[in-house]
Amino acid sequence: MQATQIPDFDASAPANLAEDEPSGWRKPFSRVSLFWRTFFLIAILLIGSILAWLQTLRALEFEPRAVQTAQLLASQVNLSRAALVYADGIARISLIKTMKDEEGLRIVPREPGDTFESKDNDAFSRRVVAELGTRLGKGTVVASSMNGQPGLWVSFVIDGDDYWLQTDQAKFNPAGGTTWLIWLLVATVMSLAGAALIAGLINRPLKELSFAASRMREGNFSASQLDEHVNTSEIREVNIGFNRMAQKLAKVEQDRALMLAGISHDLRTPLARLRLETEMSVNNEEARAHMAADISQLDAIIDKFLDYARPDRVSLTPVVLGDVVDTCIYSMRKLPDVQVRVDMEDDLLVYADEVELGRVITNLLENARRYGKSVHTGIADIHISATAKDKWVLVKVRDHGIGVAPEQLYQLTQPFFRGEAARTAANGAGLGLAIVEKTMQRMGGTFHIANSSSGGLSANLRLQRATRF
Repeated sequence: MQATQIPDFDASAPANLAEDEPSGWRKPFSRVSLFWRTFFLIAILLIGSILAWLQTLRALEFEPRAVQTAQLLASQVNLSRAALVYADGIARISLIKTMKDEEGLRIVPREPGDTFESKDNDAFSRRVVAELGTRLGKGTVVASSMNGQPGLWVSFVIDGDDYWLQTDQAKFNPAGGTTWLIWLLVATVMSLAGAALIAGLINRPLKELSFAASRMREGNFSASQLDEHVNTSEIREVNIGFNRMAQKLAKVEQDRALMLAGISHDLRTPLARLRLETEMSVNNEEARAHMAADISQLDAIIDKFLDYARPDRVSLTPVVLGDVVDTCIYSMRKLPDVQVRVDMEDDLLVYADEVELGRVITNLLENARRYGKSVHTGIADIHISATAKDKWVLVKVRDHGIGVAPEQLYQLTQPFFRGEAARTAANGAGLGLAIVEKTMQRMGGTFHIANSSSGGLSANLRLQRATRF
């Protein structure tokens, strides 16, 4: 056997077409989870608040800082003037040198030919200059450079002589853009971290509810219990209601399985008696054959009920897929109206319950034999193929019949549903494909049916790939 590709099987296809999402236009962000929506909304609110607060802080800080800067400059000028006025000539030279070395203050005479650049390039500087003019006099000049030497230069007068006082400009600059940017980034990161934490706490109960609903949808009612002792009263009430609903559904499912199993079991004894009485008391051979066929059909329907009512737990082990398929098709090879072709690797392993997987393949083969016969030859040409893809094994069981109306595809896996007359030539319980889907879910796989592009119905299975023993 050789592996081939399966052209019309999509590994990402859902197990049930009824769960497919409708196509068409979608609202923006319709696929964004509730966590991210909550996170983005909180983050936008926090960042907007930070920016508004930042602008407010800068506006409130502007005036006090300008006045404080002007006051410090005026104090330096006044102290320098007082120190020079009251120092004698020899001490004055030493004082000027000390002020330059220790305080970074430089005092030079102001010459008529000095060129300077006024410090009025921003609102803060203009406010400082105006405040200095009030404190030192209207003739005060504040420059950002003098004779090409950068710095903060302030003119003042000593005994009628003009001087320049140079000081470090960086001491009086307002907080620069870099400082505000760093502060903004830190605040933003902390706000986003807080938003993520809050969003996670808000959405955790909903996430747990979603997981529990998924488990309950798969039939695992015992693992669908939610915490009934949470602190939030609304979440506690929702959890209690969900648990009660899960318990009732579990009871309904248990009663249904028990009822189906009981009815099926109780019917076996009268059917056996009918078969025996038919064989012994009906003399007409043709009538006896028809009655025996009817009893066999009833017996087969009972088997379907028993299969559908089986428990939901199975033990998965590595199984050779080819061996299971060979066992299932063995009895069909001698039938005149069936042709089976198999195309897969000999040593392909899957995680499954061997008996359950055999029932799945048998149901699909029987479904294809009954309803997938060619309208020209009257023979059911069945093709079974499989290929490994990543962690999955994709199996396709395809017939070459007339297919199914697209609007009925999603209903074929519903219990007791029977398709149109063209595909219901034989009477049955309508449980075959429902059993396949339920069994595949129990084994952690998926089941998907579709019309093949070249005609016929294609049953696609996805099983977990297993490694060597």
